[in-house]
Amino acid sequence: MATTTTPASTGGTNKTGARTVALFLVPLVLLAGVIALFLGTNGAGLNVEPAAPIETVQFGRTILRPGQIEVHLRNTSPQEVTIAQVNINDAIWPFEISPSPTIPRLGSAVATLDYPWVEGEAYGLTFFSGNAVAFGTEIPVATTTATASAKTLWSFTLVGFYVGIIPVVLGMLWLPALRRLGPRAMMFLMAVTVGLLIYLGLDATTEALELGGELGGPYQGVGLIGIGIVGTFLLLDAISRRQMGVGRSESGQRMTLASMIAVGIGLHNLGEGLAIGAAYAVGAAALGAFLVIGFIIQNITEGLGVVVPISRDKPSLRSLALLGLIAGAPAIVGAWVGGLISSQVLSVLFLAIGAGAVYQVGYQIARQMIWKDEAKQPMPMTAFAGITAGMLILYVTGLVIK
Repeated sequence: MATTTTPASTGGTNKTGARTVALFLVPLVLLAGVIALFLGTNGAGLNVEPAAPIETVQFGRTILRPGQIEVHLRNTSPQEVTIAQVNINDAIWPFEISPSPTIPRLGSAVATLDYPWVEGEAYGLTFFSGNAVAFGTEIPVATTTATASAKTLWSFTLVGFYVGIIPVVLGMLWLPALRRLGPRAMMFLMAVTVGLLIYLGLDATTEALELGGELGGPYQGVGLIGIGIVGTFLLLDAISRRQMGVGRSESGQRMTLASMIAVGIGLHNLGEGLAIGAAYAVGAAALGAFLVIGFIIQNITEGLGVVVPISRDKPSLRSLALLGLIAGAPAIVGAWVGGLISSQVLSVLFLAIGAGAVYQVGYQIARQMIWKDEAKQPMPMTAFAGITAGMLILYVTGLVIK
């Protein structure tokens, strides 16, 4: 007579699972007990109070309207903060703050001052807490803040188009010339691409570290940068390995590599557009024709980097247009976000993501096309010269636009 053991087996599995969960919970319960004991004994009997209040405030977006200044604040200290007084250029000025002058930890508030500011002038604002702790911010160049409208969106779209899409597309026009080059020249250009990407990554990392240092303690700017760089690098590496592992022809693999380069450059241009949009919004950078030309000169090399891997192939115009959009269009999105939404956390994260992306793509090119194991004719000096030249190109163009 046949019998079934399924219910017993299921019951055994459930018991095993419950026992495993319980074993994981035991250390956590004990940890909670240790914390409760520490707090119950006033910090092991020390009960140390700080000599002065620990208060910090992070300033977000500052919006200027005719006759009015609006300042967004966030409390990044370990305790609540009460805003008691505001000075503008060393003069005490009345203000309103909502939802409340007392800001809880990691809470935000908006301070509004009816002040007759003058176009183009600089202003220093100092906020004082109820404990007389001062928090300062500056308006380098006063100008009416751009607000979301069809005209503003179109203007930021044009800015992103000029500094993102146009340079990339112009660089891709070198594709016919690349097909006339020999193996050593192609190796040199691949190395130049790696040099460009390394420099872009270093530049984005430096900017992220500078901006991350301004974040309040709880936001842990360096940790956020690490998450952005490492996470993006590993994600793109996983995607790349998966794509390369699919049974594709050599030309298909080269197109995959070109796509990854476009993605990496696009993520970098997202951070660049963010910075440009933010500068436009506060009037801190008069981005005239000279500055735009400088960005075009710098970013035209990005288009060259996109098409180098597929220089021996005959990609369709549709494929080339898609690569150009992937690499250049994120600058438009970045300009929108930077111009209309002021967020230091987003800025740091976008810059870190862009850095991680270009690092990964540079590594991918070097591993597959420069220092690959099956290379018939290693050319280490050519690779050295190309990488150095690529970094020097962006360094010299940076002298023009920075």
